[in-house]
Amino acid sequence: MRRLFLIALLLVSRTLSASCQISLDSTSIVIGNQTDLTIARADHYPTLDELSQNGIVAVRQWYDTANATQHSLLTSFEPGEHWLHIGDDSILLTVRDVDNVDTTSEEIRDIADIEQVPLKFWDVAKWIVLALVILLVAAAVWYVIHRIRQRKPIIQLPKAPPLPAHEIALNALEALRRKQLWQQGAIKDYHTELTDIVRQYLEARCGITSTEMTSDQTLEAFAAWRNSHHELDDSQPEQLLDQILRTADMVKFAKSEPLPYEHDRSLTQAVTLVQTLTPKPETHE
Repeated sequence: MRRLFLIALLLVSRTLSASCQISLDSTSIVIGNQTDLTIARADHYPTLDELSQNGIVAVRQWYDTANATQHSLLTSFEPGEHWLHIGDDSILLTVRDVDNVDTTSEEIRDIADIEQVPLKFWDVAKWIVLALVILLVAAAVWYVIHRIRQRKPIIQLPKAPPLPAHEIALNALEALRRKQLWQQGAIKDYHTELTDIVRQYLEARCGITSTEMTSDQTLEAFAAWRNSHHELDDSQPEQLLDQILRTADMVKFAKSEPLPYEHDRSLTQAVTLVQTLTPKPETHE
């Protein structure tokens, strides 16, 4: 029984001593190539210097702690068979030379000079276009920032052309008619607004600053203007203007209250006066 125990102990001791594993992922490489040497469960792991022997060069090394394994990259620049001794073990690495190259059948030439490729139109044009695009974008950004700082609209839309003086006056008279001021008892306000429309029209059409004149001064200035404009028909616009201004003066200053038809008559006379003084469109024969 004791003998069997000694035999078992000897077998276990040999098994433990043989537990170190050494292997190459490739035992045959082309000169200059590399192979991975793996050493697992060793009592002593060799260094790069220890592995660099017999024409073999160890170039890099790392350790896998999870598997207790050391990896070493080996290479050689000497063709032939090289024994790698690691402790009491050895492993053979065969290094093959490159295939023979017949240099006599090939002409050896110097390295060619750098060839200058000629520039084409698009090679230059694309950079010019790119530069123009960058300039346009930069100018647009500057313009937007400049307009924002000045608190101006980025895009200035063109203003609509102003309406002719006669259209402005006729629109204002129509708006006054729709207010129905005199029908609501605001007789003074009605005639004041009516004469203001007429006076502003005379200033725009005839150049008469009627808003700063009395009624008599306005009539005198208008008569002088009419004498210099013979193209107007003989519809006596002076009489229309006189009746409009006199009626308004009676309401504003004499506190007189015209009859209902006189209110509408003043508005109708104002419309007729504007239409009479409206320039006639030119006709080309």
